[in-house]
Amino acid sequence: MTSTPPAKRFNWRNLGIRAATAAVLIPAVVGVVFAGGPLFLLLVVIAVALLSYEWGAMCAPRTPIRVALGVGAPVMLAVGLAYAGRNLWAWSAVLLGAALCAFVAKGRLERRADAAYGVIYIAPACVSLIWIRNEADGVFWTLLAFAVSWAADSAAFATGSVLKGPKLWPRFSPNKTWSGFFGGLVAAAAAGAAMAMIAAASPFIDARIIPPAAALVGLLGGLATMAGDLWESAIKRRFGVKDSGDLIPGHGGLLDRVDGFLFCVIVIAVARLVDHLGWGH
Repeated sequence: MTSTPPAKRFNWRNLGIRAATAAVLIPAVVGVVFAGGPLFLLLVVIAVALLSYEWGAMCAPRTPIRVALGVGAPVMLAVGLAYAGRNLWAWSAVLLGAALCAFVAKGRLERRADAAYGVIYIAPACVSLIWIRNEADGVFWTLLAFAVSWAADSAAFATGSVLKGPKLWPRFSPNKTWSGFFGGLVAAAAAGAAMAMIAAASPFIDARIIPPAAALVGLLGGLATMAGDLWESAIKRRFGVKDSGDLIPGHGGLLDRVDGFLFCVIVIAVARLVDHLGWGH
């Protein structure tokens, strides 16, 4: 393992780049969510391809394409099955794909496990995302997942940068603070409640969840976002890399941008399942 990197000063220039990037990407993603169908599927497939390549580049820098193909193929198969409504087959493809990916990867047993984990890491969120969007009220729940994750991530970054204070997990992520952690949770809960109120007032978004229940979902999604962010920090430290890539200006790779979302969307999917019981109405 590499030594713990020192904490950095707040970079205002980087904040501007991040804001400009978000101003372009957020409306594009929201538009695709509303469009749904093949366009949304295409967005997820492109994301799978990029995430698979970044994972291959991190865990197997000598053979990134081989690992990327080994990871990407079963994840895309699972996504396609979920889009077709074959959810049981989709989850079976995830498990079988992880096992096959270990055989595709070359090198030591440790490297094979890393390759197989790429499938387990990427696929559940992508399958869950496709399932959520395919539901009758899929626009709301999909937007909720994005809104909660974006709010938690952005507020944690801003609050931690301004208030600073004790470090959250300095061994793996020296720039994250407890102030940022709690700021992110408050923002995530607020985003959940706000989405419920927007949905209630909008003729274009179908949702039955009440704001207090949505705030609870947002809080849980915010916790998952923080966990995903920290988990990726630990993974990058293990592989000795600073960023998963350089695709997105101000953010690094796509995995750096969606690390928390990969965890958050699974929590949102569980909440959507529980919502069938009518608890949030």
